[in-house]
Amino acid sequence: MDGTAAGISDTSREAEELMFALWRRASPAQRLRKVFGIGKMVNELARGELRRRYPDATPREIEMRLAARNLDRGTMMRVFGWDPDLEGR
Repeated sequence: MDGTAAGISDTSREAEELMFALWRRASPAQRLRKVFGIGKMVNELARGELRRRYPDATPREIEMRLAARNLDRGTMMRVFGWDPDLEGR
């Protein structure tokens, strides 16, 4: 399995091989930084989408909606006092 949807990719085989070779040569710290960077990018994209959906939302509301995408309702209510069923995700 090559990690693409049904093997469909716009990346050439040579480019994929180079990418995998670079990942294999990277130190554990370099790999971890890359993974955290990808996570940060995903969260920033999600924040942008939330700001578009809720243009009047405060920064805290955006963060609560982002957290509600990853945490269960009980945790959101216990830790943040935010009920995703009432406030939305």
